[in-house]
Amino acid sequence: MFNPNDLKQLSAKGISTDVYERQLEYFKNGFPYLSLERAARIGDGIRRLTDDETENMEHAYMKKVGKRKIFKFVPASGAATRMFKDLYEFLHSDEDVRNTSVNEVFAQLEHFAFYGDLKKIMEEQQIAPNEMKKIAVALLYPEGLNYGNLPKGMLLFHKYKNDFRTALEEHLVEGAKYAVSADGTVNIHFTVSPEHQQEFETLVASRIKTYSNLFGIHYNICFSQQKPSTDIVAVDRKNRPVRNDDGSILFRPGGHGALLENLNEIDADMIFIKNIDNVSPDRLKPVTITYKKALAVILIELQEQASAYYKQLCSDKCSRDTLKKILSFLMGQLSFQPPTDIANWTERDVKNYLMKILNRPVRVCGMVANEGEPGGGPFWVRNDDGSVSLQIVESSQIDMNDLLQKSIASCATHFNPVDLVCAVKDDEGRRFNLLEYRDPNTGFISKKTKDGVELKAQELPGLWNGAMAHWNTVFVEVPLETFNPVKTINDLLRPHHQ
Repeated sequence: MFNPNDLKQLSAKGISTDVYERQLEYFKNGFPYLSLERAARIGDGIRRLTDDETENMEHAYMKKVGKRKIFKFVPASGAATRMFKDLYEFLHSDEDVRNTSVNEVFAQLEHFAFYGDLKKIMEEQQIAPNEMKKIAVALLYPEGLNYGNLPKGMLLFHKYKNDFRTALEEHLVEGAKYAVSADGTVNIHFTVSPEHQQEFETLVASRIKTYSNLFGIHYNICFSQQKPSTDIVAVDRKNRPVRNDDGSILFRPGGHGALLENLNEIDADMIFIKNIDNVSPDRLKPVTITYKKALAVILIELQEQASAYYKQLCSDKCSRDTLKKILSFLMGQLSFQPPTDIANWTERDVKNYLMKILNRPVRVCGMVANEGEPGGGPFWVRNDDGSVSLQIVESSQIDMNDLLQKSIASCATHFNPVDLVCAVKDDEGRRFNLLEYRDPNTGFISKKTKDGVELKAQELPGLWNGAMAHWNTVFVEVPLETFNPVKTINDLLRPHHQ
């Protein structure tokens, strides 16, 4: 039941009552699990490039890109709070108890890029090197660096001989290496939280001239926020909406799947997607740049071939042999297996089906050999219409109580580092409505707390999971050196961030 204030609140957010009711239904009934066919592996859903191939693609990149407008899309709204989980626990403990990771932080404090700034605060506040808790406060809280409350993109990640760089700045540098459009512009779009956008803009304004001059290019930096219309109601254990103290409905952000709305508004021919915390210092960038260009060349070639076949399907002279060639391309190059009974369909039905499948957004996704890092994995998944396609699947989307599904999940050899390049326009240059190619029946429910009370939260289909479920998808193995995420402060002490 809705009271007048509820209806006003929903209207202000842009959420219809139907969407609200659907959110509640998912809490009650859950999301259906995906049906895994098998894990994608090298030679069966994951392409492995030879050194010659990557070298040739890197050389062909600029010619292939031509006049395409390129964007780099970086989800950057996440706060750094979770990076410092162990330090917070250390601060809140009654005794001076430190675990191994906390000990490592203090033992190697001078190896962090932010150490110079922290040292100045320690001197100003007269904090001795052995006053660990005071040092942690100076690092995490507003009276110091305030790193515990800033987004990851604003933290100093790397130090160079004469410079220091935040994660955001590393993306500016990386973008200048492979995401330059024909007019010499590097377009980068950061999604940020409302409370930090001004700080991001200030940081960019203070550094952009330096990098523009360094690389001889022009930057176009854009920011956006998750839309209120993608927020999701929170419920209690009995799936009843939770309310704030003022009686309003408690909503929570819809997770990174909500960013599909932001991605959908970008006018670009090709979009690279990469998380804010996955950056490398300059000495490790070459391999990343090589593979970014290789993924893009593969994308362009697939898009061009799909467009050529689509035009043949649109003509009146599409022979049976042509249909067979297109089916072969679909299954071999686009890793899409039509329903098994397609052999019994009429030529008209086959033709219409192929036109529908070819005329979709395309993504080429880098996949890294699994060495224990968290993240979704690449699988062949059976769809509702009987077709089988490649999907990036999170563990929450798999029924682990089903022994067969659990066994398939355990066979995964690679995981998703969030390294995508996407084509989001059709063969005539019109932007696809990306919202039409998501699977609304994917998502997951998690437990949260508010003021000490347990509640249930729900997230939209992940941006590279259900939100892109009906894109044409190709997986390519990329080297582990291209994946250098910073999930904890200790990750900054790993050799590849030093």
